[in-house]
Formats: sequence, structure tokens, C-alpha cells
Amino acid sequence: MARRKTLFTIGYEQTPAKSVLDELEQAGVKLLVDVRAVASSRRPGFSKSQLAAGLDERGIAYVHLRGLGTPKEGRLAARSGQYDTLQKIYAKHLKTAQAKEELDELSALVTKSGPVCILCYERDHTHCHRRWIAEIIEDRDDVRVENLSAQQT
Repeated sequence: MARRKTLFTIGYEQTPAKSVLDELEQAGVKLLVDVRAVASSRRPGFSKSQLAAGLDERGIAYVHLRGLGTPKEGRLAARSGQYDTLQKIYAKHLKTAQAKEELDELSALVTKSGPVCILCYERDHTHCHRRWIAEIIEDRDDVRVENLSAQQT
């Protein structure tokens, strides 16, 4: 019997880029899927082009699925600790055509590619939309989800 594929998740809050890249490499990730609506960051190494370059140096591919990012009002709810509101906003967002299409794309990447990891900002996956993305893919494609946590500084 074939082993179940694993979908990894990781957040980079309060974590240096090197620690995140080390964690991804140690887990054997071959593709990082960025699920931020806005792929820019004040944290060094996490803006789209910097992140893609750092991943490339380690043999990890990069894809940005902007349509799986949290809408602005959801990000505001998360920042203020209103996680129930975030969940309602994000559940509605997942019904949009773009989000459905990109969920299908992520599903195909997970089932056909080497180990895949989805990335967003929040360190704690229970307070992040990537948790709901991972749960959907877990149910849909019978994959195992593992939440990675890189070493903070």
C-alpha cells in the first residue's frame, strides 16, 4: 500500500528566513505554495522575489496562489484576535471562483508533486487561514497534514 502524501504548513511570524528555509529543507519540501493575498513582507527574506530566490538556492520551487489569501477584512479580524470573524470571512471567500480554482490547483500540486508546503504569516496555524486550506486538501485528497514550526530568534 502506498504511503499517504503529506501536506506541510508553515508560518514565518517572528522567524528569520534562514530558520524557515532550514525547516523546509529538513522536512524534504520540494514546493512551497505561498497562500498570502499580498506576497510582500517587512520581514527580510519573505517578500515574493526574495523568498523565491532563497528557496531556489535550496532546490525548492515556489508558487504563489494569491486567490487563497485572506481578504483584507479577514486579515484585520485576525490582527485583532477575532478568529471567529476571520473564519466566517474566509469561508465566504472560499466560495469565490478564484479561490475554488486555486484550491483545485493546490490539490493537483499536492497529489502530483513532491512534498508541498503552504506558507502564510501566522506562526500558530490554529489562528491562520492555512489551517482551513490544509483541512480541505486533507479531506479531499486523503493526505496527511503536518504543521512545521521554524526556530524563532
